[in-house]
Amino acid sequence: MVELNKKYRIGVRRFSFINWIGFYSLYKKETLRFLIVSGQTILGPVVTAVLFLMVISIAIGENRGIVLGVPFVEFLAPGLISMQIIQQSFAHSSSSILSGKMMGNIVDLVGSPLSALEVTLAVIFASITRSVMISFLSTLVFSIFLEIRIENFIYFAVFLFLSSFSMGAMGFIAGMWSDKWENMAAVTNFIIVPMSFLSGTFYSINKLPETLQKISFLNPFFHMIDGLRFSFIGSSDGSVKFGLIYLFLFSLIIWFISFLLYKKGYKIRN
Repeated sequence: MVELNKKYRIGVRRFSFINWIGFYSLYKKETLRFLIVSGQTILGPVVTAVLFLMVISIAIGENRGIVLGVPFVEFLAPGLISMQIIQQSFAHSSSSILSGKMMGNIVDLVGSPLSALEVTLAVIFASITRSVMISFLSTLVFSIFLEIRIENFIYFAVFLFLSSFSMGAMGFIAGMWSDKWENMAAVTNFIIVPMSFLSGTFYSINKLPETLQKISFLNPFFHMIDGLRFSFIGSSDGSVKFGLIYLFLFSLIIWFISFLLYKKGYKIRN
């Protein structure tokens, strides 16, 4: 019998700390995944936001009032954009992981020469890309009907990144946890959508009782919406600086959880 003890050896990592080629390939694959159906993933959310704006504007009529120093529709538009960012960044990463599990091709991802760091960030960055496209297209469409523009591009970029990053990471966790599409639908319908609706999208939290205002300040969804709105109208319900710090820490924590779950192979390895 031929001696084979020393014939096969564990391969040595042939790239640096980060496999940039593999990372970019996965990011590109995830980006193309939603671009192929851009009518559903990009145009759909924009149309939904426009319909919300039109229906609410018609329902309120001329008595729209002033909220945070601007007409109500100008207050509403950034909230609708932020709501789409929250929902769509979550939807991308969650559907990516769950569809891989349901179709069985997630084993290709697990067996690829990509670390947990590279996989989580590639999927999350694709979620951010989708959110950026939706936000800019929504702003462009809204500017046709309203006198709306981005007043502070730095705050806009930072809050857009933090919001889509944290929701992309949250979607990654939800995809890891879910075993079927019904589980994902439950998370979306009973957590993501209600929290995005009830976090200041359609109203100023100053109208809430004091107890609910304090609870809202602890809600990361509120800071996502409030911060992005500040970049448009220059005023906010809460502290923008506190919101930046809060969302930065929240993003790190949520991403680290997704990193640990994938590294341990939670519900994806037998």
